[in-house]
Amino acid sequence: MSTSLSARLDRALHTLPRDYPGPGGAVAVLRRGEVLVRHAWGYANAERRIAFTPRTLFRICSITKQFTCAALLDAFPNPSALDDDVRARLPHLEGPAPGVLHLCHNQSGLRDYWAVAMLHGSPIEAPFGDTEAARLIGGARSLQFAPGTRYSYVNQNFRILSDILQARTGQDFAERLRGRIFDRVGMDSALLAADTRALPDGTEGYEGSAATGFRAAENRILWTGDAGVAASLDDMIAWERHIDATYEDEDALYPRLAAPVTFADGAPAGYGFGLSRGVEFGRPITEHGGALRGWRSHRLYAPSERISVVVLFNHLTDARAAALELFAAVLDEQPVVTAGEASAPDWLGAYVEPETGLLTRLEAGAKGQVRLRYGHHPELLSLDGKGAASGGGVTVRPGDGGLWMDREGENQSSRLHPLPGPDLAADDIAGRYLCPELDAQLTITGEGGALYGGFSGFLGQGRMELLEPAAHDVWMLPCPRALDHTPPGDWTLRVQRRPTGEIAALEVGCWLARRLVYLRAA
Repeated sequence: MSTSLSARLDRALHTLPRDYPGPGGAVAVLRRGEVLVRHAWGYANAERRIAFTPRTLFRICSITKQFTCAALLDAFPNPSALDDDVRARLPHLEGPAPGVLHLCHNQSGLRDYWAVAMLHGSPIEAPFGDTEAARLIGGARSLQFAPGTRYSYVNQNFRILSDILQARTGQDFAERLRGRIFDRVGMDSALLAADTRALPDGTEGYEGSAATGFRAAENRILWTGDAGVAASLDDMIAWERHIDATYEDEDALYPRLAAPVTFADGAPAGYGFGLSRGVEFGRPITEHGGALRGWRSHRLYAPSERISVVVLFNHLTDARAAALELFAAVLDEQPVVTAGEASAPDWLGAYVEPETGLLTRLEAGAKGQVRLRYGHHPELLSLDGKGAASGGGVTVRPGDGGLWMDREGENQSSRLHPLPGPDLAADDIAGRYLCPELDAQLTITGEGGALYGGFSGFLGQGRMELLEPAAHDVWMLPCPRALDHTPPGDWTLRVQRRPTGEIAALEVGCWLARRLVYLRAA
């Protein structure tokens, strides 16, 4: 390693604990299979004073998805042979069921079960195990879109895959991961730690911030193929070394996971087999992050440079941003900062995206930026000086007939429908609403002139949240916390009225769970 590279990495390591403050963390950087950085700091358990080391177990959460797909491809080189198994697990689904590859590529059209759990009234830190998962998965009656036509992140896609794999092979999923994946690549301590209440070595995940203080996070979810793996930094180094050693072998597991993926119309897809495909600093990368209450992780691999980066935090700071900082340090690159134009565009405001029915809010951000609120987190877009704004594969642009939003990764382009200003007097929305598809309920009350809404169903009674008016007959119901720490996004409530003007129903949705009709009951 050159002196200049060593100096850049040393600077990055020195600033990481301060730029991403929390109880502890661990990072690794590899190039051509050589470990350039293997470093841990802080505490895996601050109360018990257990230091974070490269051998500390860590919940890698959704990074699990690539291991689930690796185990699937190992057992069934043609995963489509299991398509009938998917249909069998969706007994109430009306219309064609997604196939196994649709699940692998997040093109299934199913609504994400962590989002739907909130519609069933799940308390924030409630227990959620096999029984609850089976009921939510098996209860699906419709899809958000035709399989293969769009992308939407759906955790239970990968839980279904691991369940099918276990049933078809007759081998416990944890044992299959150990025997067919972890042992073969040298991930000696990695395991399926499905019960999120505790890890065997005492490592804790933490909520909070340096300003408010940190506290041990409470998790009571049972994860499997969607996010159940725990691994140490050394385990992840072994995985990255295996990736680099086999990156030119088309028959090896990782090249098969990272192979190009398309939508049904042939358009390239940015996600497949539990991996995102993208470009950073001009280099193609495959990557994935992981998140659970108290945990953040990220890993990436750039085949052209043969560089791997792994970041593990047992707190809620941005692991992907830290990974990109380390990647930039290896490349000796600086982040590209686009100043953009100073003035805000004249198309800021509230819209409805017609395919999903979701509220789409465009707000002024920092100089030269626009904040888009549409998915399950805000997206910052940079203005290009020509009337459009883009970033992260999303573009908002004036076009034929109005304002268009292009979402390349979702294979979607649509003209947004502008909304008039909010009608604060239209408060006849208060009442009780029933969703026949979910057998769940939404209650809206007027407390002292303020409207509040809350969901309930077989998982319990969710908390009431203050509704925000977005436009006439369009409301936003916040979801700041959820069963899984990352909330599904704000719920759009669109009023459907009879010709007489009376409210007949509400259409409820967020990016992860769209277009559910709630009929007015009282």
